[in-house]
Amino acid sequence: MTLPKDHFTWDYSAPHVQPIRIAKSDIDGMGHANNACYVVWCEQCAWKHSEFLGLDIKDYQRLDRGVAIRKASYEYCLPAFENEDLLIATWLTACDGKFRLERRFQMINVITGQTVLRGHWELICVTLKGGRVTKFPKEFIELYGNAVVDTE
Repeated sequence: MTLPKDHFTWDYSAPHVQPIRIAKSDIDGMGHANNACYVVWCEQCAWKHSEFLGLDIKDYQRLDRGVAIRKASYEYCLPAFENEDLLIATWLTACDGKFRLERRFQMINVITGQTVLRGHWELICVTLKGGRVTKFPKEFIELYGNAVVDTE
């Protein structure tokens, strides 16, 4: 049973939250969720958040613009195991209005309430066709820029 997102201590206000159930296929030879799975879960959560805000892959293709990870860091705080339920939250924490964006993540174990992972992405706007750094289109500034949360 998943508790309401407000029940947990999130790093920032207004999290976009997605549930995760750790499957047998997520478990590595050490008996816990493989680190690569956390990276995939962050990507999936980021896309769901972007879609929630109003930008999906079709919009990226139409605009020939996207955001690409320039730098990613992950702090693995605790292991997670098969059949455990996690909540992954994401926030946009910075947007320079030109071509840079920051996104943060936090995963919490539903039963213990403990943070399992924190992540941080630095993103840049690129053209899809050439992969060149470019300025944000108006839609990105409006939707992503207005979704930035206060980190103070």
